[in-house]
Amino acid sequence: MAASTKRQHCRRLVLLCALLGTLWEAGASQIRYSVLEERERGYVVGNISKDLGLEPGELTERGVRIISKGRTQLFSLSPRSGSLVTAGRIDREELCAQSARCLVNFKVLVEDRVKLYGIEVEVIDINDNAPNFEAENLVVKISEIAAPGARYPLPEAVDPDVGVNSLQNYQLSPNRHFSLEVQTGVDGTINPELVLERMLDREEEAVHHLILTASDGGHPRRSSTAHIQVTVLDTNDNAPVFDQSIYRVKVLENVPLGTLLLTVRASDLDEGANGKVMYKFRKINEKQSLLFQLHEDTGEISVAKNLDYEECSLYETEIQAEDGGGLTGRTKVIIMVEDVNDNRPEVTITSLFSPVREDALPGTVILLFNAHDQDSGKNGQVVCSIQENPPFKLENSIDDYYRLLTAQNLDREKASEYNITVTATDRGIPSLSTEIHITLHVTDINDNPPVFSQASYSVYLLENNPRGSSIFSVIAHDPDNNENARVIYSLVEDTIQGAPLSSYISINSDTGVLYALQAFDYEQFSNLQMQVKASDSGHPPLSSNVSLTVLLLDQNDNAPKILYPSLPTDGSTGVELAPRSAEPGYLVTKVVAVDKDSGQNAWLSFRLLKASEPGLFTVGLHTGEVRTARVLMDRDTLKQSLVVAVQDHGQPPLSATVTLTVAVADSIPEVLADLGSINTPADPDSDLTLYLVVAVAVVSCVFLVFVLVLLALRLRHWHASHLLQAARDGLTDVPASHIMGVDGVQAFLQTYSQQFSLTPDSGKSHLIFPQPNYADTLISQESCGKIEPLCSSVESKIPVDDTPLVPLFNTTTQKVHLGAGEMAQRLRELTALAEDPGLIPSTHMAATNLP
Repeated sequence: MAASTKRQHCRRLVLLCALLGTLWEAGASQIRYSVLEERERGYVVGNISKDLGLEPGELTERGVRIISKGRTQLFSLSPRSGSLVTAGRIDREELCAQSARCLVNFKVLVEDRVKLYGIEVEVIDINDNAPNFEAENLVVKISEIAAPGARYPLPEAVDPDVGVNSLQNYQLSPNRHFSLEVQTGVDGTINPELVLERMLDREEEAVHHLILTASDGGHPRRSSTAHIQVTVLDTNDNAPVFDQSIYRVKVLENVPLGTLLLTVRASDLDEGANGKVMYKFRKINEKQSLLFQLHEDTGEISVAKNLDYEECSLYETEIQAEDGGGLTGRTKVIIMVEDVNDNRPEVTITSLFSPVREDALPGTVILLFNAHDQDSGKNGQVVCSIQENPPFKLENSIDDYYRLLTAQNLDREKASEYNITVTATDRGIPSLSTEIHITLHVTDINDNPPVFSQASYSVYLLENNPRGSSIFSVIAHDPDNNENARVIYSLVEDTIQGAPLSSYISINSDTGVLYALQAFDYEQFSNLQMQVKASDSGHPPLSSNVSLTVLLLDQNDNAPKILYPSLPTDGSTGVELAPRSAEPGYLVTKVVAVDKDSGQNAWLSFRLLKASEPGLFTVGLHTGEVRTARVLMDRDTLKQSLVVAVQDHGQPPLSATVTLTVAVADSIPEVLADLGSINTPADPDSDLTLYLVVAVAVVSCVFLVFVLVLLALRLRHWHASHLLQAARDGLTDVPASHIMGVDGVQAFLQTYSQQFSLTPDSGKSHLIFPQPNYADTLISQESCGKIEPLCSSVESKIPVDDTPLVPLFNTTTQKVHLGAGEMAQRLRELTALAEDPGLIPSTHMAATNLP
């Protein structure tokens, strides 16, 4: 409810600001009234509600109020009747002195319309003051030798009223010696003069009593009288004469008390008492008599009270010089008070519209105020300014009213409130100024989306983490306020390997903390990429996304796996071949292992854990290559057993082992004899005898087979050349595994990790020993280069490294797990194949006719 009320209030303020900006240009209308002075409080001056086009009871509802410039409020508004009434008794003479018209100006603001109306009320004079003499008794001394027609000025009466209500005429009581004549001055003042009609005779009548009556023209007529005593003197024929008929002097209003303004001088040609002159004010009102002091002997006029230019700027008075014989002279003194800059400008705030929405358009009215100075001229000229503040500007609207406007769009996130100082300075020297301080609050709108502290986030997390553990925290900041700044976190919907992201990660909507909902496996996926969304609670809500990548760190949770040699499945023993003619460093075989982990956890090292004859073989630390460490000797046993350990570099390290059986022999019969003895349990003597018998038989058979094969190949050379040439064009893309279909020969040859490419011409046959096996190459070409004699053809003119050989048999290395009888049977099949090449299926023939 409070928020709704606040929003309605803000809307009304924005509407009022907009109306003020659009309606201000119309200026202020002028309404005129008149009222008689001295009316009681509450006297109805005029029906202002009607003149404003309002109903009588709408003044308060429409926000109608009087704006004055700091003076006492003379009028007020009656909310009930809708009238302009007097706020107290109005004395025109006190308000406007002797001005012909007494006008009171003020302004009325109708806030609902955002419009100012100028009100002018003329205070009409009534005859509430009678003419008044300064002194009710006056003594006039006239020499008895004065000639008829002599004129003697009489005191003037003062009537503060104006027009017909002011002083109009004088009357003198009937007397045979004197008459009254009235002189009208340039300024319209009436000056009575006593005119001598007949010669006086002191001895006949020494004193004459006259009544002078002053009357105004008001209704009813008012008057006052002064008693004039005419004393007849002896002869004094020279009256005092002033140096100047008019004395003028200018004085600053801030002169100290006692400052001498001027000195009036009058001379009298008489001697003695008749020549001594005395000075006194002749025509001065009560207020002026308090301001100035006249020295009766010297004629010096000085300041007796502080002057105020704003109260009165010009004083006129008459000074009379009288000698001892009663003769007088007159002069006029004009004192002009000059203004000094002694009043600071006054600033009155009319309307303040705060708070203001940050999306308020440029030109929105923030403040309406009036600035004026009681001084005059340049001292009263006021210039208003604000401290350098780009969002605001100050404009002078009408008269001395100003308005403060927004100059550009506001941004609450940069400044939620502004402390604005308005300075009103006059043009006096030195200038005076007044400051007012305005605090403007800016209300927030949802104009900023949440912003993350980083453009993207990367999180490193060890695999096998606990479920439900906190893995990271994101923070987004929204510079808005209140609900517009409350951030809600969420994950953008996505899938990881077909499963929804929410099954892996969850986020706390309030704090932005991310939790792992399951343990992650680095071997399953190495990273998770997601989008985190931050939304605020504004209307409408704003949001922003950030990329978050969870990088899994591998743990050593997988032991090395040996790919080659693979463990047999039929219980037989795999055998590797090492010829006795092998040199030191000869590559016997290669242990191939992999580790599912990565990095250091997948770095493998090989070492020879156990050997039946230490020092005969070595294992490459990083390659796993099993090589001979020295020259093989006849005394070395044909069967060597090696245990090779493969270990990773994780913490803690994991390892695996494999057992290799290496047969040391120079020929196939030796190998077969040795293989036949591997699985035969017997005592040492019987084993030795059986081995010798088998060895002799094998050597004989092999020799016979090779002789027959060479003869057959020579005879069919021409035939085989044509067949191989035709097969080369048709089977170039046949995989090596399809070349030979005789499983026994294939298994036998793979036992030695050898590849053969045979042609009918045995002299041009190739023997590559050994050849890479596993996908990662069991034997490097560098190793092959060390035994170059075995990698080269006897009659080949093309280097082996540059000329690829089409293998006759499958290159996949396998172990031979055969007994002695089965091995002999496979040997007979190989012999038959060599005698008749036609037995080889056409789809398994070599695709290349080697030179």
